[in-house]
Amino acid sequence: MKKFLALILALVMSLSLVACGGSKAEEKPAEQPAQEQPAEAEGADFSVAMITDYGDITDQSFNQTTYEACKAYCDANGVDFNYYKPAGDSTAERVAMVEKAVDEGYTVIVMPGFAFAETITEVADAYPDVTFVALDVSEGDLGDYTLPGNVYCAVYQEELCGYMAGYAAVKLGYTHLGFLGGMAVPAVVRFGYGYVQGVDAAATELGVDATVEYAYGNQFFGDPDITAYADNWYQTLGVEVVFACGGGICTSVGEAAAKVDGAKVIGVDVDQSGNLDAAYGEGITLTSAMKGLAPTVQHMLSEIAAGNWDNYGGKVETLGLVSGDDPEVNYVQIPMDTTLFGDGFTQDDYKALVKDMFDGKITVSDDITAEPAVSSITVNYLGNVK
Repeated sequence: MKKFLALILALVMSLSLVACGGSKAEEKPAEQPAQEQPAEAEGADFSVAMITDYGDITDQSFNQTTYEACKAYCDANGVDFNYYKPAGDSTAERVAMVEKAVDEGYTVIVMPGFAFAETITEVADAYPDVTFVALDVSEGDLGDYTLPGNVYCAVYQEELCGYMAGYAAVKLGYTHLGFLGGMAVPAVVRFGYGYVQGVDAAATELGVDATVEYAYGNQFFGDPDITAYADNWYQTLGVEVVFACGGGICTSVGEAAAKVDGAKVIGVDVDQSGNLDAAYGEGITLTSAMKGLAPTVQHMLSEIAAGNWDNYGGKVETLGLVSGDDPEVNYVQIPMDTTLFGDGFTQDDYKALVKDMFDGKITVSDDITAEPAVSSITVNYLGNVK
């Protein structure tokens, strides 16, 4: 296969002397010029494609972060990069984009989100010479399918950063909280159940009563219905801060929070303070429950370039805390720079919390088969908004 590709490459290069042609440039944004390969990347024999799930690269969350991480690595290392957006939300349309990327010569394909589980089962065996890196695709998502050696999946301990966010919110003085998730898929549920456990722990320590309104939007984007639901929480029920745990659903929660003086939002997956504060008012983002999407992508691309794929192929790896001393190197965290720390919960308090979690003094259940046990708070489980 490699010899065949080499012959094709030689033919294309020779034809380029007498004619203009394009292959992979078709899907690239116009502002993304061809990169001259730096000396340290000479000899690199892989190229990278990213497929979006049902969102796009401006979703302020999973797709955007993955796209930016791929692009940053590839630009810095002279690696050819492109992204593809499926025409709709179906496995068939995601498979079609994988096939298009392979047809256009991409050898490493990055896929963010649990929705790619079925895609993997359809394409991984069909393209054994292609390397697939999937984010948030778990063994449960894959069912009985056994990963072949050309696929690596990373999943995260969302319950840990969910706990951090809920704990911080109560320590900072908020006692009526909300959790508005996207769809009730395992990663979102782990975020939510960790959040509830963190709220309960902080309320117990402070000796206060707290309430959590808990619901799912049943989608990963905001719309007028979600905004109206969040309006009711903030304006009628008196909710003070809502963990918007559903990608683009943060747009509706942010819009609702902006109408109420002092209302706050907790972001998800990445530090969403920049986007939320710019759109809905400075300081509207209390914190964000983050997982290391960008570090995972850049680490895996570096390992592929270094020829270390055998250490990862065929594995589903769970990523969480790797340091009790430096929270910023962990794969799950809240942001040190933009969290609205205060007297009730300082940066030093956060570091101590992470240290205790790393050392096992604080444990957070990842069980999503039952609602977490609580001792000091009331949780109103409200099901799906729509």
